[in-house]
Amino acid sequence: MNGPARIQLLSPRLANQIAAGEVVERPASVAKELLENSLDAGARRIDIEVEQGGVKLLRIRDDGCGIAADDLPLALARHATSKIRDLEDLERVTSLGFRGEALASIGSVARLTLTSRTADAGQAWQVETEGRDMEARVQPAAHPVGTSVEVRDLFFNTPARRKFLRAEKTEFEHLQEVIRRLALARFDVAFHLRHNGRSALALHEAGDEMARARRVAAVCGPAFLEQALPIEVERGGLRLWGWVGLPTFSRSQADLQYFYVNGRMVRDKLVAHAVRQAYRDVLFNGRHPAFVLFLEVDPAVVDVNVHPTKHEVRFRDSRMIHDFLYGTLHHALGEVRPEDRLAAPAAVAPLAPPVGPAAGEFRGQGEMPLSAGLSEREPERPAAWKGTGAGYQTPSPRPAGRSAESAGLYREFFAPLAESGAEPAAQPEGLGGIPPLGYALAQLKGIYILAENAQGLVLVDMHAAHERITYERLKVAMASEGLRGQPLLVPESLALSQREADCAEEHAEWFQRLGFELQRLGPETLAIRQTPALLRQAEAGQLVRDVLADLLEYGTSDRIQAHLNELLATMACHGAVRASRRLTLPEMNALLRDMEHTERSGQCNHGRPTWTQLGMDELDKLFLRGR
Repeated sequence: MNGPARIQLLSPRLANQIAAGEVVERPASVAKELLENSLDAGARRIDIEVEQGGVKLLRIRDDGCGIAADDLPLALARHATSKIRDLEDLERVTSLGFRGEALASIGSVARLTLTSRTADAGQAWQVETEGRDMEARVQPAAHPVGTSVEVRDLFFNTPARRKFLRAEKTEFEHLQEVIRRLALARFDVAFHLRHNGRSALALHEAGDEMARARRVAAVCGPAFLEQALPIEVERGGLRLWGWVGLPTFSRSQADLQYFYVNGRMVRDKLVAHAVRQAYRDVLFNGRHPAFVLFLEVDPAVVDVNVHPTKHEVRFRDSRMIHDFLYGTLHHALGEVRPEDRLAAPAAVAPLAPPVGPAAGEFRGQGEMPLSAGLSEREPERPAAWKGTGAGYQTPSPRPAGRSAESAGLYREFFAPLAESGAEPAAQPEGLGGIPPLGYALAQLKGIYILAENAQGLVLVDMHAAHERITYERLKVAMASEGLRGQPLLVPESLALSQREADCAEEHAEWFQRLGFELQRLGPETLAIRQTPALLRQAEAGQLVRDVLADLLEYGTSDRIQAHLNELLATMACHGAVRASRRLTLPEMNALLRDMEHTERSGQCNHGRPTWTQLGMDELDKLFLRGR
């Protein structure tokens, strides 16, 4: 039997190739590292030239500050960087690249040429390496102020790695996505991409709001911008701005989601959870929201050095960030009204900050995602709406067979809706004083309302629309009155860990407001003496366990609210006007007016659309008018 292997230092070449395994997965990985260096160098224009998807050639040229001739060999060495000096710099990272490994790693698995010139240098200098032990040779070269990095024959000396590369088209698409991400982060920089000698992308510097919107449309598609809500909110040292897609613009995959922290693209679980919560109640099952969002925070409160590719970050106060993101997006989406969907697109709309709830406020919504195929249809054409109009009351029958408490809720909140002669509420007006959803013309098959507005024809699913209106009113009523508890005849004993029991005791008042009464019986035992009356059919013990797990992990929980919302959604579904019921014109108009001032009225409780617009141009196409 052989003895233990002796410990020895790795050769520089092998060490660099191991490091390359972390940061150089494919040509797109190389492009990311080089482009970040260009941006950190203050570049205002970056030209990218690619051959065979970046495997044969990837050349990136910028007009940044350049690299001094004496520093060129050091630029190819490991752990060499101009971006940090000491630990304090690492704790407040403001640059995109800072590890000092990228060029050394790339040079160990490709033929790399680095050419650069600073503003005070009389000429440019060039250094080359071909996967050897970083024995760099510097020579004079011709080049304007800035830097060019040429990477040829990626993985030429590591054929096993090269086998893992995909087809040229696939590799080039990955590379394009890297450029798109950075182009959204830096509107002040022009990006020009050529592939196999042909122009593939030309994004000019976007200095004003209109130019930024055009870049977003170029990267994400014009349909996204036409169906996006501009956001800008600043509070407590945090700033969130950008564009969030309306619930009607959903995706089958999470492929149009761009989130930046201090200009760095990240994919963070905490961020994803906050966004997902904000879109609850408005997305159809299996659909994903689209967004381009920028979060600006003090660099000292975020750690970007937690992953080799820097795709993940860690926040010092994760709950504050979560609550700020959720509260802002939830409020913004809830404020969307029909006139907003018909208003001018985000391309020309100013970034106006909605007044959101205070950071930390949670109103959990049941998880119900959006209608398939809506993002693929031609979006509604914009029109501006303003002013106020006449208000109406919507009829709403009370279903039979409800419990006494449920029936009380229906009587209190639905019965007034059927009364006539109620004082009209202020309503939005549109072009020529016409409300956004117009005026009812007729009812089709007892299911759809046909209405005429300034743009053309509006089609409304009356049951889905009234279901949402009823649901939102129930939630408001529940929030204002709170939850009534129902004592258990026999208290339920719950065995927990001491940490869970301590957490339950710490949040005892919070549980009480939600209708629970918990009593500490021992270090690891709780007694459930009371549960919310509306959730008496739920398994109380498991619900308390799940809530405690959330409180320990996130510092908050919306499970109880989610359960309640599911129940309220069911009640609203039964309480909404039946699809077969014939409505009078005043009743139909009442429903349209209520839709115009109800939160999330564009979708029913299950995330399906409640209305759609057919503009005159679309109607003309059906009959070949104007041809």
